[in-house]
Amino acid sequence: MSTYFAGFTLGLSLILAIGSQNAFVLRQGLKNQHVFAICLVCAISDALLISFGVTGFGAIVKQFPQIEQFARYGGAVFLGVYAFLSLRSSFTETHALEGVGDTKESLIKAMAMCLAFTWLNPHVYLDTVVLLGSISTQYQPNHMLFGAGAITGSFVFFFSLGYGARFLAPLFKNPRAWKVLEFVIGMIMASIAVSLVI
Repeated sequence: MSTYFAGFTLGLSLILAIGSQNAFVLRQGLKNQHVFAICLVCAISDALLISFGVTGFGAIVKQFPQIEQFARYGGAVFLGVYAFLSLRSSFTETHALEGVGDTKESLIKAMAMCLAFTWLNPHVYLDTVVLLGSISTQYQPNHMLFGAGAITGSFVFFFSLGYGARFLAPLFKNPRAWKVLEFVIGMIMASIAVSLVI
């Protein structure tokens, strides 16, 4: 259990920082749109990446740095565009948390955005595949138990973030609060995009 708990705490600590993916999950949680699907996609993506790292895929990433380069520049472009849209929205649109009808198109768009935030983020590869994969070798032959703990931490975090956001919903019925959130998210995305290029 100590190996499992080590994986759980380390996995949880690596995703606690408010990054682009977490900001998107928080935003969807506040809007109460496709929360379960978004949290599930994030958690399963993390589970796959952690599994790759624990089973040795981290060594492949180290051998082929082009994978990291592609994720870095692709992620920077994507985050830059999203930052622009969020910042523009914070100045030009009036938001309020009224019920928004879910449509099939909006679900597909939300899922596509979620996948992009996850798989075009080089920090995700560094944290899950390389870092967790490397640390898991210290726990052999129980490295798979370490990975299972990290995966559990990911599921707990994303579902807590997505569904916990609804407790802030009354605050975000005020359009001004929503504008502030859009601005903060835009600045987070922009800073991450710049850091990826630099």
